[in-house]
Amino acid sequence: MSAKVIDVAKARTAGDLRDVVHRAVQTLSEGRVVAFPTETVYGLAASALDEQAVERLAQAKGRAAQHPFALAVKSVDDALDYVPNMPNLAQRLARRCWPGPLTLVLEVDRQDSLVDRLPAAVQQRVCPSGTLGLRVPASALVIDALRLMTGPLALTSANQTGSGEAVTAEEVMAEVGERIDLVLDDGRCQFGQASTVVQVTGNEIKILRQGVISPGNLRRLGSLQILFVCTGNTCRSPMAEALARKTLADRLGCKVEEVEDRGFTSASAGIAAMNGGRAATEAVDVLAEQGLNLNEHISQPLREPLIRQADYVFTLTASHRHAILSQWPDAEERVHVLSPAGEDVSDPIGGTRQMYAACAEQIRGMIEARIDALDLSESIVAE
Repeated sequence: MSAKVIDVAKARTAGDLRDVVHRAVQTLSEGRVVAFPTETVYGLAASALDEQAVERLAQAKGRAAQHPFALAVKSVDDALDYVPNMPNLAQRLARRCWPGPLTLVLEVDRQDSLVDRLPAAVQQRVCPSGTLGLRVPASALVIDALRLMTGPLALTSANQTGSGEAVTAEEVMAEVGERIDLVLDDGRCQFGQASTVVQVTGNEIKILRQGVISPGNLRRLGSLQILFVCTGNTCRSPMAEALARKTLADRLGCKVEEVEDRGFTSASAGIAAMNGGRAATEAVDVLAEQGLNLNEHISQPLREPLIRQADYVFTLTASHRHAILSQWPDAEERVHVLSPAGEDVSDPIGGTRQMYAACAEQIRGMIEARIDALDLSESIVAE
């Protein structure tokens, strides 16, 4: 009996990557198994809408039913269709880590989840005990294939259970070549290490598998992030950032330097800021009298990653909020004028020290009102 001929598509030398993606989608649509490169290791994928394809995936992997596959989806919004009750902490991790090397394991309310629309046999393979693993790989090949598919992919690493991870197409073929139908060869994987697998329940993080993202970075990425925005990021927003950190420390009963360890961070930026500027001397002096240090502040312009990652964006004026929403309208629910009453905080630039002191006091009152309205019980608990 002759050995099976392994079908390999060379992504790096393809004239048009769309041809490679279409080839993968066609193979998946026919109920077969495809090996995809990701940023971590090579993965095996099958259409999660096809129970026979997922069974072939299980046979290729040599995996028992009690060890579930993850679902690969293309975005956080898609993940929410499967876990609509996703905890805020998990949403923060997803927003900041996806696409990327993080697999989230979450409890599923089956009544509201699209999991119930998957074939019954597939449900047992991906959600046998009430939790579901979700991943958005940082792989254009996977994401583009998902955009052309009508559902998610069942995903697992491209090796047999108990074997080492495959980080090249050659290793995939040596491990499971005769059990799959197509290998997309895109060279060696970027990290060559498995994704970090994290179970999130409420505000608790439990690391199920150590991977690319370290425990310390997980805590930072899962923190509740507050962003303050003014014009030049040298007066109002730096003072707001420092005063917020102090207010959080007071409310949490910890030192200012311990706030981040408790799961909260504050940052600032400017609509028209330049990189590398220092805080205004008057702002430094006013806050120094309150035991707060602005000497290390470096100004930065407002950019898309800051908006995307922030849980709350507080602007010092209504015009700042309008400018943000004109560029990032999807962020509307997270962008607010700092004043609960919608009042503007006037820019003290060029004014007297007394004007800076009055500005800082005005900002302090607004921050205290905003922070008192937050749920500080969302402080991260790590196991």
